[in-house]
Amino acid sequence: MTQPTQPLPQQPQTPIPASVRGAYDLSQAQAAAPSPEPAAEPSWRFDVETPEDFQKYVQLSQQGAVIFALWAEHSPASKETLEILERTINTAGGNLLLAAVNIVKLPEIGQAFQIQGVPAAIAVIAGQPAPMFNSQVGEEQILQLLQQVLQLSAQHQLPGGFEPHGGEAEKPLPPLHQKAVDAIDAGDFAGARDAYTQALNENPGDRDAKIGLAQVGLLERVGDLSLADARAAAAANPTDVQAAFNVADLDVTGGHVEDAFNRLITLFKAVDAEQKNTVRERLLELFDVVGSDDPRVKKARADLMMAIF
Repeated sequence: MTQPTQPLPQQPQTPIPASVRGAYDLSQAQAAAPSPEPAAEPSWRFDVETPEDFQKYVQLSQQGAVIFALWAEHSPASKETLEILERTINTAGGNLLLAAVNIVKLPEIGQAFQIQGVPAAIAVIAGQPAPMFNSQVGEEQILQLLQQVLQLSAQHQLPGGFEPHGGEAEKPLPPLHQKAVDAIDAGDFAGARDAYTQALNENPGDRDAKIGLAQVGLLERVGDLSLADARAAAAANPTDVQAAFNVADLDVTGGHVEDAFNRLITLFKAVDAEQKNTVRERLLELFDVVGSDDPRVKKARADLMMAIF
């Protein structure tokens, strides 16, 4: 990625230059848009699942502006902001593309954009990132910021014309998985845990249910934690297993995956045999949350094996 552009101003400060007066008018399109039909409307939202997806959407910014929206399951504000972005971008007629990034699954993208928390959004225009916001903002402000993004795209003479995915229904989740996802959306982590546990009881080889169960456990644990208090407690007693667990959980949800793994491996080396097993089990659970193919997980597994032997 090239060097970042200046952050987009929160409010327009000057009249639109003549060179960009032909930019797509998002506010008029929104006003004219019909009420959405939930099942059939096309969407210009795409989920970033891998680092390769990230690179693909950065490359697509040579065609038009790509809005990277960073969100997380544990942040209701980020999910609400993502919905507003999707609804607004879907009125832009393919002139904008929304790339949604779950920073718990892909924390390295948050780090690449130097984002400290969610909700956040960064526009990438012709390969150049332009930070939009890194806190919850209202729908009107989002509309204004996206209009400015379209003006910048016009200045770069980008054609737009992104193709949506839509019409075709996505493959439905298995019933218990859908039940768990619905429970998470409702903030019912106990219900989600029960659904994933039932799925594993029925099929012990259900890898997705195992990962889902680990993710729900993480969301439950961090719900009432304070990062400052957790760090202070861990610093005061470096061998306090629960204090270390709290900081590691918060680090994973905040994208500091390597810090979390290094902390727990250091703890593993320092505690007695019974506690070693407890620490090892928590590490394995966090490995599931991050993903077994993640290079940081592979390195941490090797480090853990070295510590064991």
